[in-house]
Amino acid sequence: MIVDAHCHVWERWPYQPPVPDPDARARAEQLLFEMDQNGVSKAVLIAAAIGDNPDANGYVARVAAAHPGRFVPFADVDSRWTPHYRTAGAAERLAEAADRHGLVGFTHYLAEDDDGAWLLSDEGRRFLALAEARRLILSLSVVPAQMPAVSAVADAFPRLDLLLHHMGFLGPRTAATDGALRLVTDAARHPNVHVKISGFGNVAAPGMDYPYPGLVWIARTLHEFFGPWRLMWGSDWPVSRKHMTYRQTLDMVGRHCGLPDASVETILGPSIGRLLGAR
Repeated sequence: MIVDAHCHVWERWPYQPPVPDPDARARAEQLLFEMDQNGVSKAVLIAAAIGDNPDANGYVARVAAAHPGRFVPFADVDSRWTPHYRTAGAAERLAEAADRHGLVGFTHYLAEDDDGAWLLSDEGRRFLALAEARRLILSLSVVPAQMPAVSAVADAFPRLDLLLHHMGFLGPRTAATDGALRLVTDAARHPNVHVKISGFGNVAAPGMDYPYPGLVWIARTLHEFFGPWRLMWGSDWPVSRKHMTYRQTLDMVGRHCGLPDASVETILGPSIGRLLGAR
C-alpha cells in the first residue's frame, strides 16, 4: 500500500497568481484522481487555513467522511497564519478540534523567525501535553534553527510523535544556518521524531529542477540517520504542481534518491501506515 503522508486540499485555491478554476483546482476530487492514477491508496490531508479557506479543518474532515478509507484529516491548530498564534487557550482549541473532527493528528506551522521557545512555555506545554495524552500525531513545520526546541519537546513528551515537514527544510533555503545539517540529524536520537521526504521544490534554489540532483543528498543523509521506518513520502500536492507532477513526486523517492529498494518500499507507505495504525 502506498500512502501519501503530506498533501493538501482546499475549497478555494489559496495562492497567487489567480487561476482560472479557483473553486476546483485544489479540491479533494482532483487529488483522488491523481492518487488513483498512481496507485496511491490513502493520503494524509494537512489542513492549512490560508487564503479564502477559514473552514479548512471542516473541509478536510468532510471529504474524509465522504471517502472512507482514502483520507486521514490533520487539522490546522494555531499555525502562524491564524489569529490565535501564540495566544492563550491553545490546549483548549486543540481539544475542541480533536473532539469535533475525531482527529488522529494535527498540524502546526511555526513562523520562521520563531525560536520555538513557546513550545516549552507553560502554555505550550499544556498544548503538547494534551496532544500526548490523546495520542495525537503532531505534523510540524520547522526550519533547522528551530530544531533545538523540537529536540527539547521530543525529550519532554516522549510519547508524542513528531512529523517534520519537507526534510526539515534542509537545503539551499537554510544553507546559511550555522550547523543546519547537524541540527536536523541530531534529532534522530529521539525515537519519536519522524521526517517527511517531501517538498523538494520548496527547499530548492532558483534554477533547480526535477529530478533535483543537487538535493538528493538530503534524503540519503536522513535515511542514514533516521532509517526508513521514520521517513515518510509526501507529495505536497497541489503545491508541488508548481515544480513537478504527482507521479514525479513519487519517482523522487522511488527512482532518483538512490535509496535501497527495501527502504523505498517502507518510505512509500508502511512507515506512515504503522504510525497511523498505532492510533
